[in-house]
Amino acid sequence: MRLLTFAALLGALLVLMAPGVLAETSSSDLLPLFPERLGSYRRVGLPQPQPTEQEKLLTDLDVSTVLDGIADYTGGFRVHISRFHQDADAYTALTLNAAAARLRNPAIEITSEYGTASFLDGSELMFFKGPNFVRVTATGRKNQTTNFSEFGKLLSDNLDKGEAEVPALVKHLPDPDEAHKTAVFINRFSSIQFLAPNQTVLTAVQTDRDADAAFVELTSGKVLIVEYHTPQLAKENDEKIIAKIHDLWKLGQPAPTGYRRVGNYSVFIFDAADDATAKQLIDQVKYEQIVQWLGRNPYIYQEAQKRYVETTLGVFVAVVKASGFALLGCVGLGALFGALLFTRRRAQQRAQEAYSDAGGMLRLNIDELTAETDPSRLLGSGH
Repeated sequence: MRLLTFAALLGALLVLMAPGVLAETSSSDLLPLFPERLGSYRRVGLPQPQPTEQEKLLTDLDVSTVLDGIADYTGGFRVHISRFHQDADAYTALTLNAAAARLRNPAIEITSEYGTASFLDGSELMFFKGPNFVRVTATGRKNQTTNFSEFGKLLSDNLDKGEAEVPALVKHLPDPDEAHKTAVFINRFSSIQFLAPNQTVLTAVQTDRDADAAFVELTSGKVLIVEYHTPQLAKENDEKIIAKIHDLWKLGQPAPTGYRRVGNYSVFIFDAADDATAKQLIDQVKYEQIVQWLGRNPYIYQEAQKRYVETTLGVFVAVVKASGFALLGCVGLGALFGALLFTRRRAQQRAQEAYSDAGGMLRLNIDELTAETDPSRLLGSGH
């Protein structure tokens, strides 16, 4: 089984790394990728196009390079750089090479020490940065850790960083912080049967190179996510996959432990301990993507209605809010003026009460008038 997997990965690598434009590539085209100096290291001679001695063993992948060359540097380093059309192709090359190396050394993991993502395999460093996949070999020297690290970082700093991210699909795998260390990513594939050779359910996946895939082997099972670039393609493949799984059950042949469509994803779980474990793995996959339709969106009228209702409702709520604030302002202002008027009138009333205790009328305090106080104001006996 491991031999079959290794052969499949090797074949995929040979196809992926087969340059498509070498006949038109010259040393001058390669000079920007291979600077004359990298710190204290000097290039030995001019960079040369990589010979196309590899034969395509598989048609599963057909990704050609834009530029592909080799150059030697002082210190015993040979650099092979392949520039692809897009970052995802370079990342595909990295993960496939890491998977092939892991068959020999299971401890190999992808890290972010060099470029955007990288791994070390003995005296060989591989990394990708932007659309470039880089392989650095320490020729004639073994385990030159310090100098090798320095040279790799200098070379990485010279390259365009591109998007400076691994594909989002890899981040949607279960436990992504661990999964990305061993995950295999395939960009715009036509077939992914080589990832799980004994799982014939994958023959039902038809993409016409309009889908990507991420595959990882975890302790609880193997997870494969296929991302279709349109919802139509996702729906069509979902129907085919479900029909294929039922056929495999009837025939008693190997089938996924779990399967589910999640947005534009087809999520497969292989070799899990039980259905519950498979379900837990699928539940960790979250779909986050913008839906794109081929041609006219069939739900454009419903979406226009929804936007109209939301916009109208928003305007209505804004008007109500504004009216409410205005009403509250008027009520508050009225209450303030009312309180001031009441306070003023109350003050006047209190002043009057202080002047008279007869309800605002004059009161004659006859009991207080005596001859001693004011004899002139007393009435005489004839009155």
